[in-house]
Amino acid sequence: MLNLLSILTGLLSLVIVIPSQIPLLGWGNWLALPLIAVGVVLGALSSKNTGRNFCLIVFAVAAIRLMIGGGII
Repeated sequence: MLNLLSILTGLLSLVIVIPSQIPLLGWGNWLALPLIAVGVVLGALSSKNTGRNFCLIVFAVAAIRLMIGGGII
């Protein structure tokens, strides 16, 4: 059950992260990061790794975009 919640949290975060890849919308990544962290915690508490790994991939995409944009743009 926790794995499913982690996957759903990751999908919701991905819906926020994808449009945030557009220039001047990078602030959306800051909104997605806490949600991704919740997904990682839920995935870590689960017996399976699928949800946690998915959330970590979404986190990597958001973090790389924030680093490229200097944390703001």
